[in-house]
Amino acid sequence: MPHPSTPESAAPTSAAAVSGDAPVGADRMPLTIGPLTSDTPVVLAPMAGVTNEPFRLLCREFGAMHSDNDGGFFVSEMVTSRALVERKPETMRMVKMGERERPRSIQLYGVDPATVRAAVGLLVEEDLADHVDLNFGCPVPKVTRKGGGAVLPWKTELFTQIVSGAVEAAGDVPVTVKTRMGVDEDHLTYLDAGRIAQEVGAAAIALHGRTANQHYSGTAQWDAIAALKNAVTDIPVLGNGDIWTAEDALRLVEETGCDGVVVGRGCQGRPWLFADLAAGFAGRPDRVRPTLGDVCRTLRRHAVLLTEFFESEERGVRDLRKHVGWYFKGYPVGGELRHALATMESIADLDQKLSRLDWDSPYPGETVEGPRGRAGRPKRTHMPDGWLISRELTDEHRTRLHEAELSISGG
Repeated sequence: MPHPSTPESAAPTSAAAVSGDAPVGADRMPLTIGPLTSDTPVVLAPMAGVTNEPFRLLCREFGAMHSDNDGGFFVSEMVTSRALVERKPETMRMVKMGERERPRSIQLYGVDPATVRAAVGLLVEEDLADHVDLNFGCPVPKVTRKGGGAVLPWKTELFTQIVSGAVEAAGDVPVTVKTRMGVDEDHLTYLDAGRIAQEVGAAAIALHGRTANQHYSGTAQWDAIAALKNAVTDIPVLGNGDIWTAEDALRLVEETGCDGVVVGRGCQGRPWLFADLAAGFAGRPDRVRPTLGDVCRTLRRHAVLLTEFFESEERGVRDLRKHVGWYFKGYPVGGELRHALATMESIADLDQKLSRLDWDSPYPGETVEGPRGRAGRPKRTHMPDGWLISRELTDEHRTRLHEAELSISGG
């Protein structure tokens, strides 16, 4: 069995077993976002606490296995426009990308048109981004209860002002929009949002096929993605929701006609999914089927990258703990050892615990490939009083929106 202390220099190809028995997908056109093109029509969804630079690098490396470039677009964790304009140190660190990250995709959250415009201007003027994505899909109560995130597109004029202002400030840098279907089935916003985004010059729009009320529960409504694609014809439409395998991604594109996919929870603990996606969209049968040893090597490489990123081994391994359950989902790793790994104190400690595993244990199959992360249950979305009465914005609601941005200022 290889010793756990050696895999940090392992290339992605040595961290995955490749099989050729998977179905072959149809060839697809490249995904073009403004002046940027990827031969793989795939976007890594921003996920708080997950898609920092180390994880993005792992996904890029695997995506490049079957791609002429990096195998898609890899977007940063969401940062708030106010925190960026205020140049909060943690936010500035989050938007500073390494030389290996091209194109550089930054996701912004904001509720005030002037602040969003200023934040986009800063990113462009200081050459920090090649692509800016605007978040209108967050269902978190502390955001929606003040009118932000997934409920903001209900206020049509405000949504228009934010997107148009960002596009104007960005100049030649493409601006994209990510949204949900709406607040609930009775208050849908995605078709209006798509038409507005297209009209004011956004380069693409991505739709998560769930409402804010659904959070991540139930099944994503891919028919909504198809409806958006039929309504928005001048810019790419990307589909998001329930993409756990390359075959899911190919099926989503086939069923909806969308121009590409956005992958979130499906890649948690599985950065090699981007190798599968690149191969599938290239019409190749190759799929990554990692042994337990391959997973251990990737996990340890993740630990090293996190340590370099945070410039602290303690902080790096602490950040890695949340990934342990995702990496070993479906593999024969007992509960006691899983707990021990999830409380690792150092890379040396990680090495010692990984050495207790059977690295020759084969790929478990379908148990690895299903839903990942917490789906939760549908829940009523918290909003300001009277938010749904009208699509116009009142002075009271403007005050609440200002508070929404302040409440998560800092990144």
